[in-house]
Amino acid sequence: MMRRLALILALALAPAALAQDEAFPLYPDPGLPRAPAPENVTPPEAEQPAEQVVVGLSSDSVAITASFDGSEILIYGAIRRETPIPDTPLHVIVTVEAPSQALTIWRKARRAGIWVNTERVDVGAVPSYYAVASTGPLDQILDPAWDARYRISLPQAMRAFEGALEVRDTVPFTEALLRLREAEGRFLLDESGVHLAEETLFRADIALPATLVEGEYKTRIFLVREGQVIDVHRAPIMVRKIGLERWLYRLAFDQPLLYGLMSLAVAVLAGWGASAAFRKLRRA
Repeated sequence: MMRRLALILALALAPAALAQDEAFPLYPDPGLPRAPAPENVTPPEAEQPAEQVVVGLSSDSVAITASFDGSEILIYGAIRRETPIPDTPLHVIVTVEAPSQALTIWRKARRAGIWVNTERVDVGAVPSYYAVASTGPLDQILDPAWDARYRISLPQAMRAFEGALEVRDTVPFTEALLRLREAEGRFLLDESGVHLAEETLFRADIALPATLVEGEYKTRIFLVREGQVIDVHRAPIMVRKIGLERWLYRLAFDQPLLYGLMSLAVAVLAGWGASAAFRKLRRA
């Protein structure tokens, strides 16, 4: 069962560093459904596109061990086409998305001299990690309608609200959550992170933090011309704990009583060992 995280936000935080643009909303309402495809444009999944992306990953799995301090995934590929290269510039966008979790965003307010939780917003699905790399600024290379359809940009990573909303304006909550996730290194945006050569070969290096959670990470590669998505490729990356870390992780969920007793025994032995060591040092 998905664990619910409580995230307490003070709205006295500094204003968002990103400027809003009405034509390209940075903080959309996660409660809105996915946008339909723009009129008179056929989604790339519906027919064979004139240009297709062929992708490879340096690794399709990540092993989390006791010494794991982060990793890096190389995503590379080429553009396959049967026609001459069009005159309009080609752009590539790469996203990597971790499994989603539900969380609660709280607004903190000062009451009688102390800070207390007041209003709340429940978000049904937010990835624990989300990275976007592209060949240029998203607000210049991607049409907002296509962004809303495929949920590409960072704000679009928040999928939907849960239950009835208790607040009139959800934008401050969304802004604060996005700023905190970026500050923690869980949401990454690199608008020059994809290197495209001769509109044919591309590569992107995606940094994965040490705080990865287990699960299937979704990788998506978008080909974009004139702001429109012309092809999409999807590939999974499996992230798993191995060795002793996985055994302890599974033990905590499968046999919590045994895990608790073992943790207590380790704490008692550690305390006794430290006490014995100090006694010897005092006698010496």
